[in-house]
Amino acid sequence: MVKKRHTAQDAGESIPAVAFAAPAGRPAGVEVLTLAELRERADACALAVPHRPDFHHLLVVDEGRLRHTVDFRKYELSVNDWMWVRPGQVHHFGNLSGVEGRLVLFESGFLDPATAAAARLEDWFGPAVHHPEGEQARAVDCALRHLHEEFGALRGLPLEMHIEVLRHLLAVLVLRASRMSAPAGGGEARGGAGAVRGEGEGRAPDGDGVCEASETFLRFRDAVERGFTRSRRVEDYARQLGYSPRTLSRATAAATGVGAKEFIDRRVVLEAKRLLAHGDQTAARIAVRLGFADAANFAKFFQHRTGSTPISFRTEVRGPA
Repeated sequence: MVKKRHTAQDAGESIPAVAFAAPAGRPAGVEVLTLAELRERADACALAVPHRPDFHHLLVVDEGRLRHTVDFRKYELSVNDWMWVRPGQVHHFGNLSGVEGRLVLFESGFLDPATAAAARLEDWFGPAVHHPEGEQARAVDCALRHLHEEFGALRGLPLEMHIEVLRHLLAVLVLRASRMSAPAGGGEARGGAGAVRGEGEGRAPDGDGVCEASETFLRFRDAVERGFTRSRRVEDYARQLGYSPRTLSRATAAATGVGAKEFIDRRVVLEAKRLLAHGDQTAARIAVRLGFADAANFAKFFQHRTGSTPISFRTEVRGPA
């Protein structure tokens, strides 16, 4: 099983960052296990604490119902629901008792660049929960079963060849998984609790992706991810990327359903919520970190976007000190 080792982040932030570490005697970069194995080997309390892994979690429920929280959206997964949590997202497990399923943990760099691009591994904004049906469900389950079987045995192959087989089988799985359908209702699982907080933040609608405007949006999205702590102005990104602000807004609306300015602001709010909920920095320090002139300016922005002050939000999600 993956050993979760905590790494230091910026001073004052207490969200545990979790790096991938291969189990002894296993190839680095990927691990396949059942939820039963996860229960046996991992501390349930540690799994219930919000953390920010730097690797992918691809999970399917086989029996029971699983509650899981990803970036302030609460989900309840049923049988055959899949969840894909990407590196950098803050998430934690609910009660795993009575739930059976399979889990694939992998680093983006384990796959070749062509597969990573085709499967859109860097698309942190896609829906977290999917419910494939029919042939689509059978195909992705078959890919997972084959990967799981191969992970459990060398099958007479040298280690180097075994690793390459795993790499190819994982490529098949993530390519299949990247085409799974999300449940109706904004990416929530059927019968699920849905999003309690952060409705729709940073999430693109599901679908086959994007038309001609796609490349424009993807470049804008990546630029925002790199620069949202420095600028919240669409004009700055338009100048940097060589587009007009109107072009960026049209491309963003086509891909996500919201304009470019809304997209930027949602990313800022998401990071603010992460830091407020799981960190110990003051609102003033968070304001500086997110590029605001002062704490008052940050508080005004946050309250306008969420209906709550930063301190009230922190108290709500963490309880009174």
